[in-house]
Amino acid sequence: MKQANWSDPPSQTAFPVAKAGYPFIFASAFATAVFALLGVVFLAILGLLATGFICFFFRDPDRLVPSGEGLIVSPADGKVIKVESVENTPYFDGPCTRISVFMSIFNVHVNRMPHEGTIRQVNYHPGKFFSANLDKASKDNEHNALSIETPSGKKIGCVQIAGLVARRIICWVQPGDERKRGQRFGLICFGSRLDVYLPNDTEIRVAVGEKVQAGSSVLGCW
Repeated sequence: MKQANWSDPPSQTAFPVAKAGYPFIFASAFATAVFALLGVVFLAILGLLATGFICFFFRDPDRLVPSGEGLIVSPADGKVIKVESVENTPYFDGPCTRISVFMSIFNVHVNRMPHEGTIRQVNYHPGKFFSANLDKASKDNEHNALSIETPSGKKIGCVQIAGLVARRIICWVQPGDERKRGQRFGLICFGSRLDVYLPNDTEIRVAVGEKVQAGSSVLGCW
């Protein structure tokens, strides 16, 4: 059995929710309470269902992160839709391997560090909102790119990409920050995609079609 540890302190609640979801939850719950007090039963029921779904969407479960030198873990929950070699990209110097993870609205949307290291750059780019599973989404959609340097000097690109429904990218790190493998660094609201750019000498351990979990599923190793 692989050794694992907590990258962030475990939550003290039975159903942890990302703080970024609190305004949405409170607004929905408030509207539901108003409808209930006014006796508008149908709208109160809809509001209750909406509040429950928002809580579900912003869930933020604790994750045990595998230990081991050179392991790269998934930064997102979802389905691997691409594993390919890329010759030119603004997120990496020279040829590299790109792994794309697509998140549906039913996946956990909190993003985690693929490897421990220092954040060298954080570059936000406004853009369009094509479906995140399309090839052009990587270039044309609104996105936020992290450049990470590992303790051994290797480089990783990790790009949060907004999708068709997503309208808000949240990033909690800035240049100079140091983060552990599997530690939370942001989230994307309501459906999206994460692209990870890795050196070509990375041993890839996932294939297209596989489902992965942020912080716990191994994408590759050095």
